[in-house]
Amino acid sequence: MTVSPRLAALLDEHFLPANQERFGVPLAAVVQHKGEVIAERYGIDPGSGGQVGADTTLISWSMAKSLTHALVGMLVLDGKLQPDQPAPVREWVGDNRSAITLNHLLTMTSGLRFSEDYVDAETSDCIEMLFGKGSSDTAAYAAALPLDHEPGTVFNYSSGTTNIISRICKDALGGAENMAAFIQERLFDPLGMTNATVKTDEVGTFIGSSFVYATAREFAAFGQLYLQDGVWEGRRLLPEGWVDAARLPIEPEVEGDFGYGAQWWLWGDLNAFGAHGFEGQYTVVVPKHELVLVRLGKSPAEEHKTATTDWLRKLGDSITS
Repeated sequence: MTVSPRLAALLDEHFLPANQERFGVPLAAVVQHKGEVIAERYGIDPGSGGQVGADTTLISWSMAKSLTHALVGMLVLDGKLQPDQPAPVREWVGDNRSAITLNHLLTMTSGLRFSEDYVDAETSDCIEMLFGKGSSDTAAYAAALPLDHEPGTVFNYSSGTTNIISRICKDALGGAENMAAFIQERLFDPLGMTNATVKTDEVGTFIGSSFVYATAREFAAFGQLYLQDGVWEGRRLLPEGWVDAARLPIEPEVEGDFGYGAQWWLWGDLNAFGAHGFEGQYTVVVPKHELVLVRLGKSPAEEHKTATTDWLRKLGDSITS
């Protein structure tokens, strides 16, 4: 493929070893314009020392939340779930959490207590849920937490709520085996995500908050599904309006550089929306320019995040200007 000099220079800048203090360690980048990959670049995995390539699967971390949003949409399309109805969570029957809707969970406004901390194991519900006593049944851990706020009034980013959503999907499909088949047949197979896999907990719930493994090109294909309003090769995979709902800003205040919709972050300055993951995983959808940007890596510091998102904006500008 022929890469423009400006785009090539930006990729060189990001993957230059001398710039790791600024960006962290980039592992993969894909630029997809009008459905075609026009540039890609791969780095060295610092853990294994091996070369990352187009067939290397990498962890999504919280980009998985956006894939979970797609699974919910497919079940809405099938008539199995209704976002505006109370979430079917057995632990909440008869108490004040019964007012929480599936849409509250999708928009991170459930009001449930959850500490999304990735460092302090003493206070982090996220660490306890994924790697501690909650890891055997991630949804049960999150569903047992109390209500701190009236549903719909406060934004609290929570991996726990996404795992509750994932269990709701599993229950709607009749169990873990059906859920696994659903993910494969309704999402991965149509998009050609032949390398993609997911991780489940001990009770078979897809850990929809964190654990999808796919190649950079496969994450770009997922972004393309949302760029195309949920239609793939003429077939509607997501309900009409589902993508629009994903990028509709929620009403409670969201602090920071990005807004929030439903399991997707909002890039207001680009009129774009993105799946974001821990340590610098990004799939950014820019509808007005028919563009999908993917960047995967190991970039844990806050300054890495700022530098990388600024770089992604420049990457988009290099295509559209």
